[in-house]
Amino acid sequence: MESHQEKLVAKITNLYEKLSSLEDLSPSNHVNTLFTNLVATCLTPSDIDVTKLSERVQEMRPKLIKLCGKAEGLLEGHFSKLIGSHAYPLDHINVFPYYSNYLKLTHLEFSMLQKDCTKLPSRVAFIGSGPLPLTSIILATKHLIKASIHNYDLDSSANAKAEKLVSSDPDLSKRMFFHTADIMNVSSGLKEYEVVFLAALVGMDKEEKAAVIRHLAEHMAPGAFLLLRSAHGARAFLYPVIDPCDLQGFQVLSVFHPTDEVVNSVIIARKNPRPILSWNQEFDSATLPPTKCSELQCFNPLNHGNLFEELAIDE
Repeated sequence: MESHQEKLVAKITNLYEKLSSLEDLSPSNHVNTLFTNLVATCLTPSDIDVTKLSERVQEMRPKLIKLCGKAEGLLEGHFSKLIGSHAYPLDHINVFPYYSNYLKLTHLEFSMLQKDCTKLPSRVAFIGSGPLPLTSIILATKHLIKASIHNYDLDSSANAKAEKLVSSDPDLSKRMFFHTADIMNVSSGLKEYEVVFLAALVGMDKEEKAAVIRHLAEHMAPGAFLLLRSAHGARAFLYPVIDPCDLQGFQVLSVFHPTDEVVNSVIIARKNPRPILSWNQEFDSATLPPTKCSELQCFNPLNHGNLFEELAIDE
């Protein structure tokens, strides 16, 4: 008899095969139904560890993540164009089907940040903002109502769509900025930000993600906060996973794994206040914060069954 985990992996594999056979992942009834089923399947409570699955499944997983990333970009582009067609786009932003999820995720991230950040930041960067920068918009309108938010994306057309959403708003048009750039080519500019958000799909595999994190560790301001989106359990079939132990040059402050409809895990880290060596040199162990990834204390701050892990930090 198949175990719950085997049934779960078999269903995800079956959905991957259907999605990978499609020539077009643009929003349609068929595409939307497949991805809705996939997300619902991956939100099923499970203690699955994707690193311990069969080689065949582990080879399939990054391909599925890339399919999800492509489809997510197309979905956001479609709705950004639709919302941007209105005279006052922000009045219609809630038509995006996952808007309520973004509200919950952004509230969660801001609440976690407040716990460790003694004052509200005035300059924030969001890396990988895309054509529909919902997190930035929600932050700017509900949580950081005076901060300037700088959005970075590789795609100039995505930035053009995003900028159109806020251009008619007298407040946001002065506080939200859009930069078309590869973040790996941005160095001194990163020191201007007190908080940097890294989107889940910046760095689609472990090596790319690690390279981006190393770059941020080298160029962010000492003491600045880094907020990363990861995935846990079966949700790791939808997004890349970040191991907190891989955040060299940062002090990992807390990790949160949602168990509701919010998909992404959240990691909050602080740039090591001491200077670090260039990443093309050997690290002296004295430059790294003594984060104890093995010492996790779990508790529940939101009282609805979510898992929050506070990492023991020696200052």
